[in-house]
Amino acid sequence: MGVDGIVLAAGLSSRMGKYKLTLDMGGKKVIERCIESMYDICSNVIVVGGYNYDLLVDILKPYSKVKLILNENYKEGMFSSVKKGLQQVKKDRFFLTPADYPLIKRETYVKMLSTNNDIVVPIYKNIKGHPILIKSYIINDILSGKYVSLREFTWEHGFSSVFLEDEGILLDIDTEKDYIDIINKAKFY
Repeated sequence: MGVDGIVLAAGLSSRMGKYKLTLDMGGKKVIERCIESMYDICSNVIVVGGYNYDLLVDILKPYSKVKLILNENYKEGMFSSVKKGLQQVKKDRFFLTPADYPLIKRETYVKMLSTNNDIVVPIYKNIKGHPILIKSYIINDILSGKYVSLREFTWEHGFSSVFLEDEGILLDIDTEKDYIDIINKAKFY
């Protein structure tokens, strides 16, 4: 038993205009905040990098459970990073989240683990968010080539919802305004 984590960190940050994963949040980088909320819960955290991979190497060195892997095909989109990360999963279940979700609470991961379904999606105020939790035995189905996105697979396969009081599952950073809003909501400022 156990759970791995996959953090998708290969994107270009094109809507942001600058590399968002290295932006400061209370003395830590955005990607560190994302990883730290799952770090104690996961056996391993697989970070899939691409764009600015070398920056991530230095930032993630202190995290012994983090395995940084390179998606050479990151320009093909997020699903290419998902597939790359899935190939590294060793545990019975895994969490998957984009790296630009820095405010997910640790308790969210704990509560999601108490649901024993194939795919578990968190909900806050009737809106689906991240991370998602997936049983590893369905990885081959995801990788089958039949699907163009994880969302398509999830809808076809079906999922269970966990209703949470964690707005962080919805708060990602795509623009400068998103970053400012998240900084204003963060408790460490």
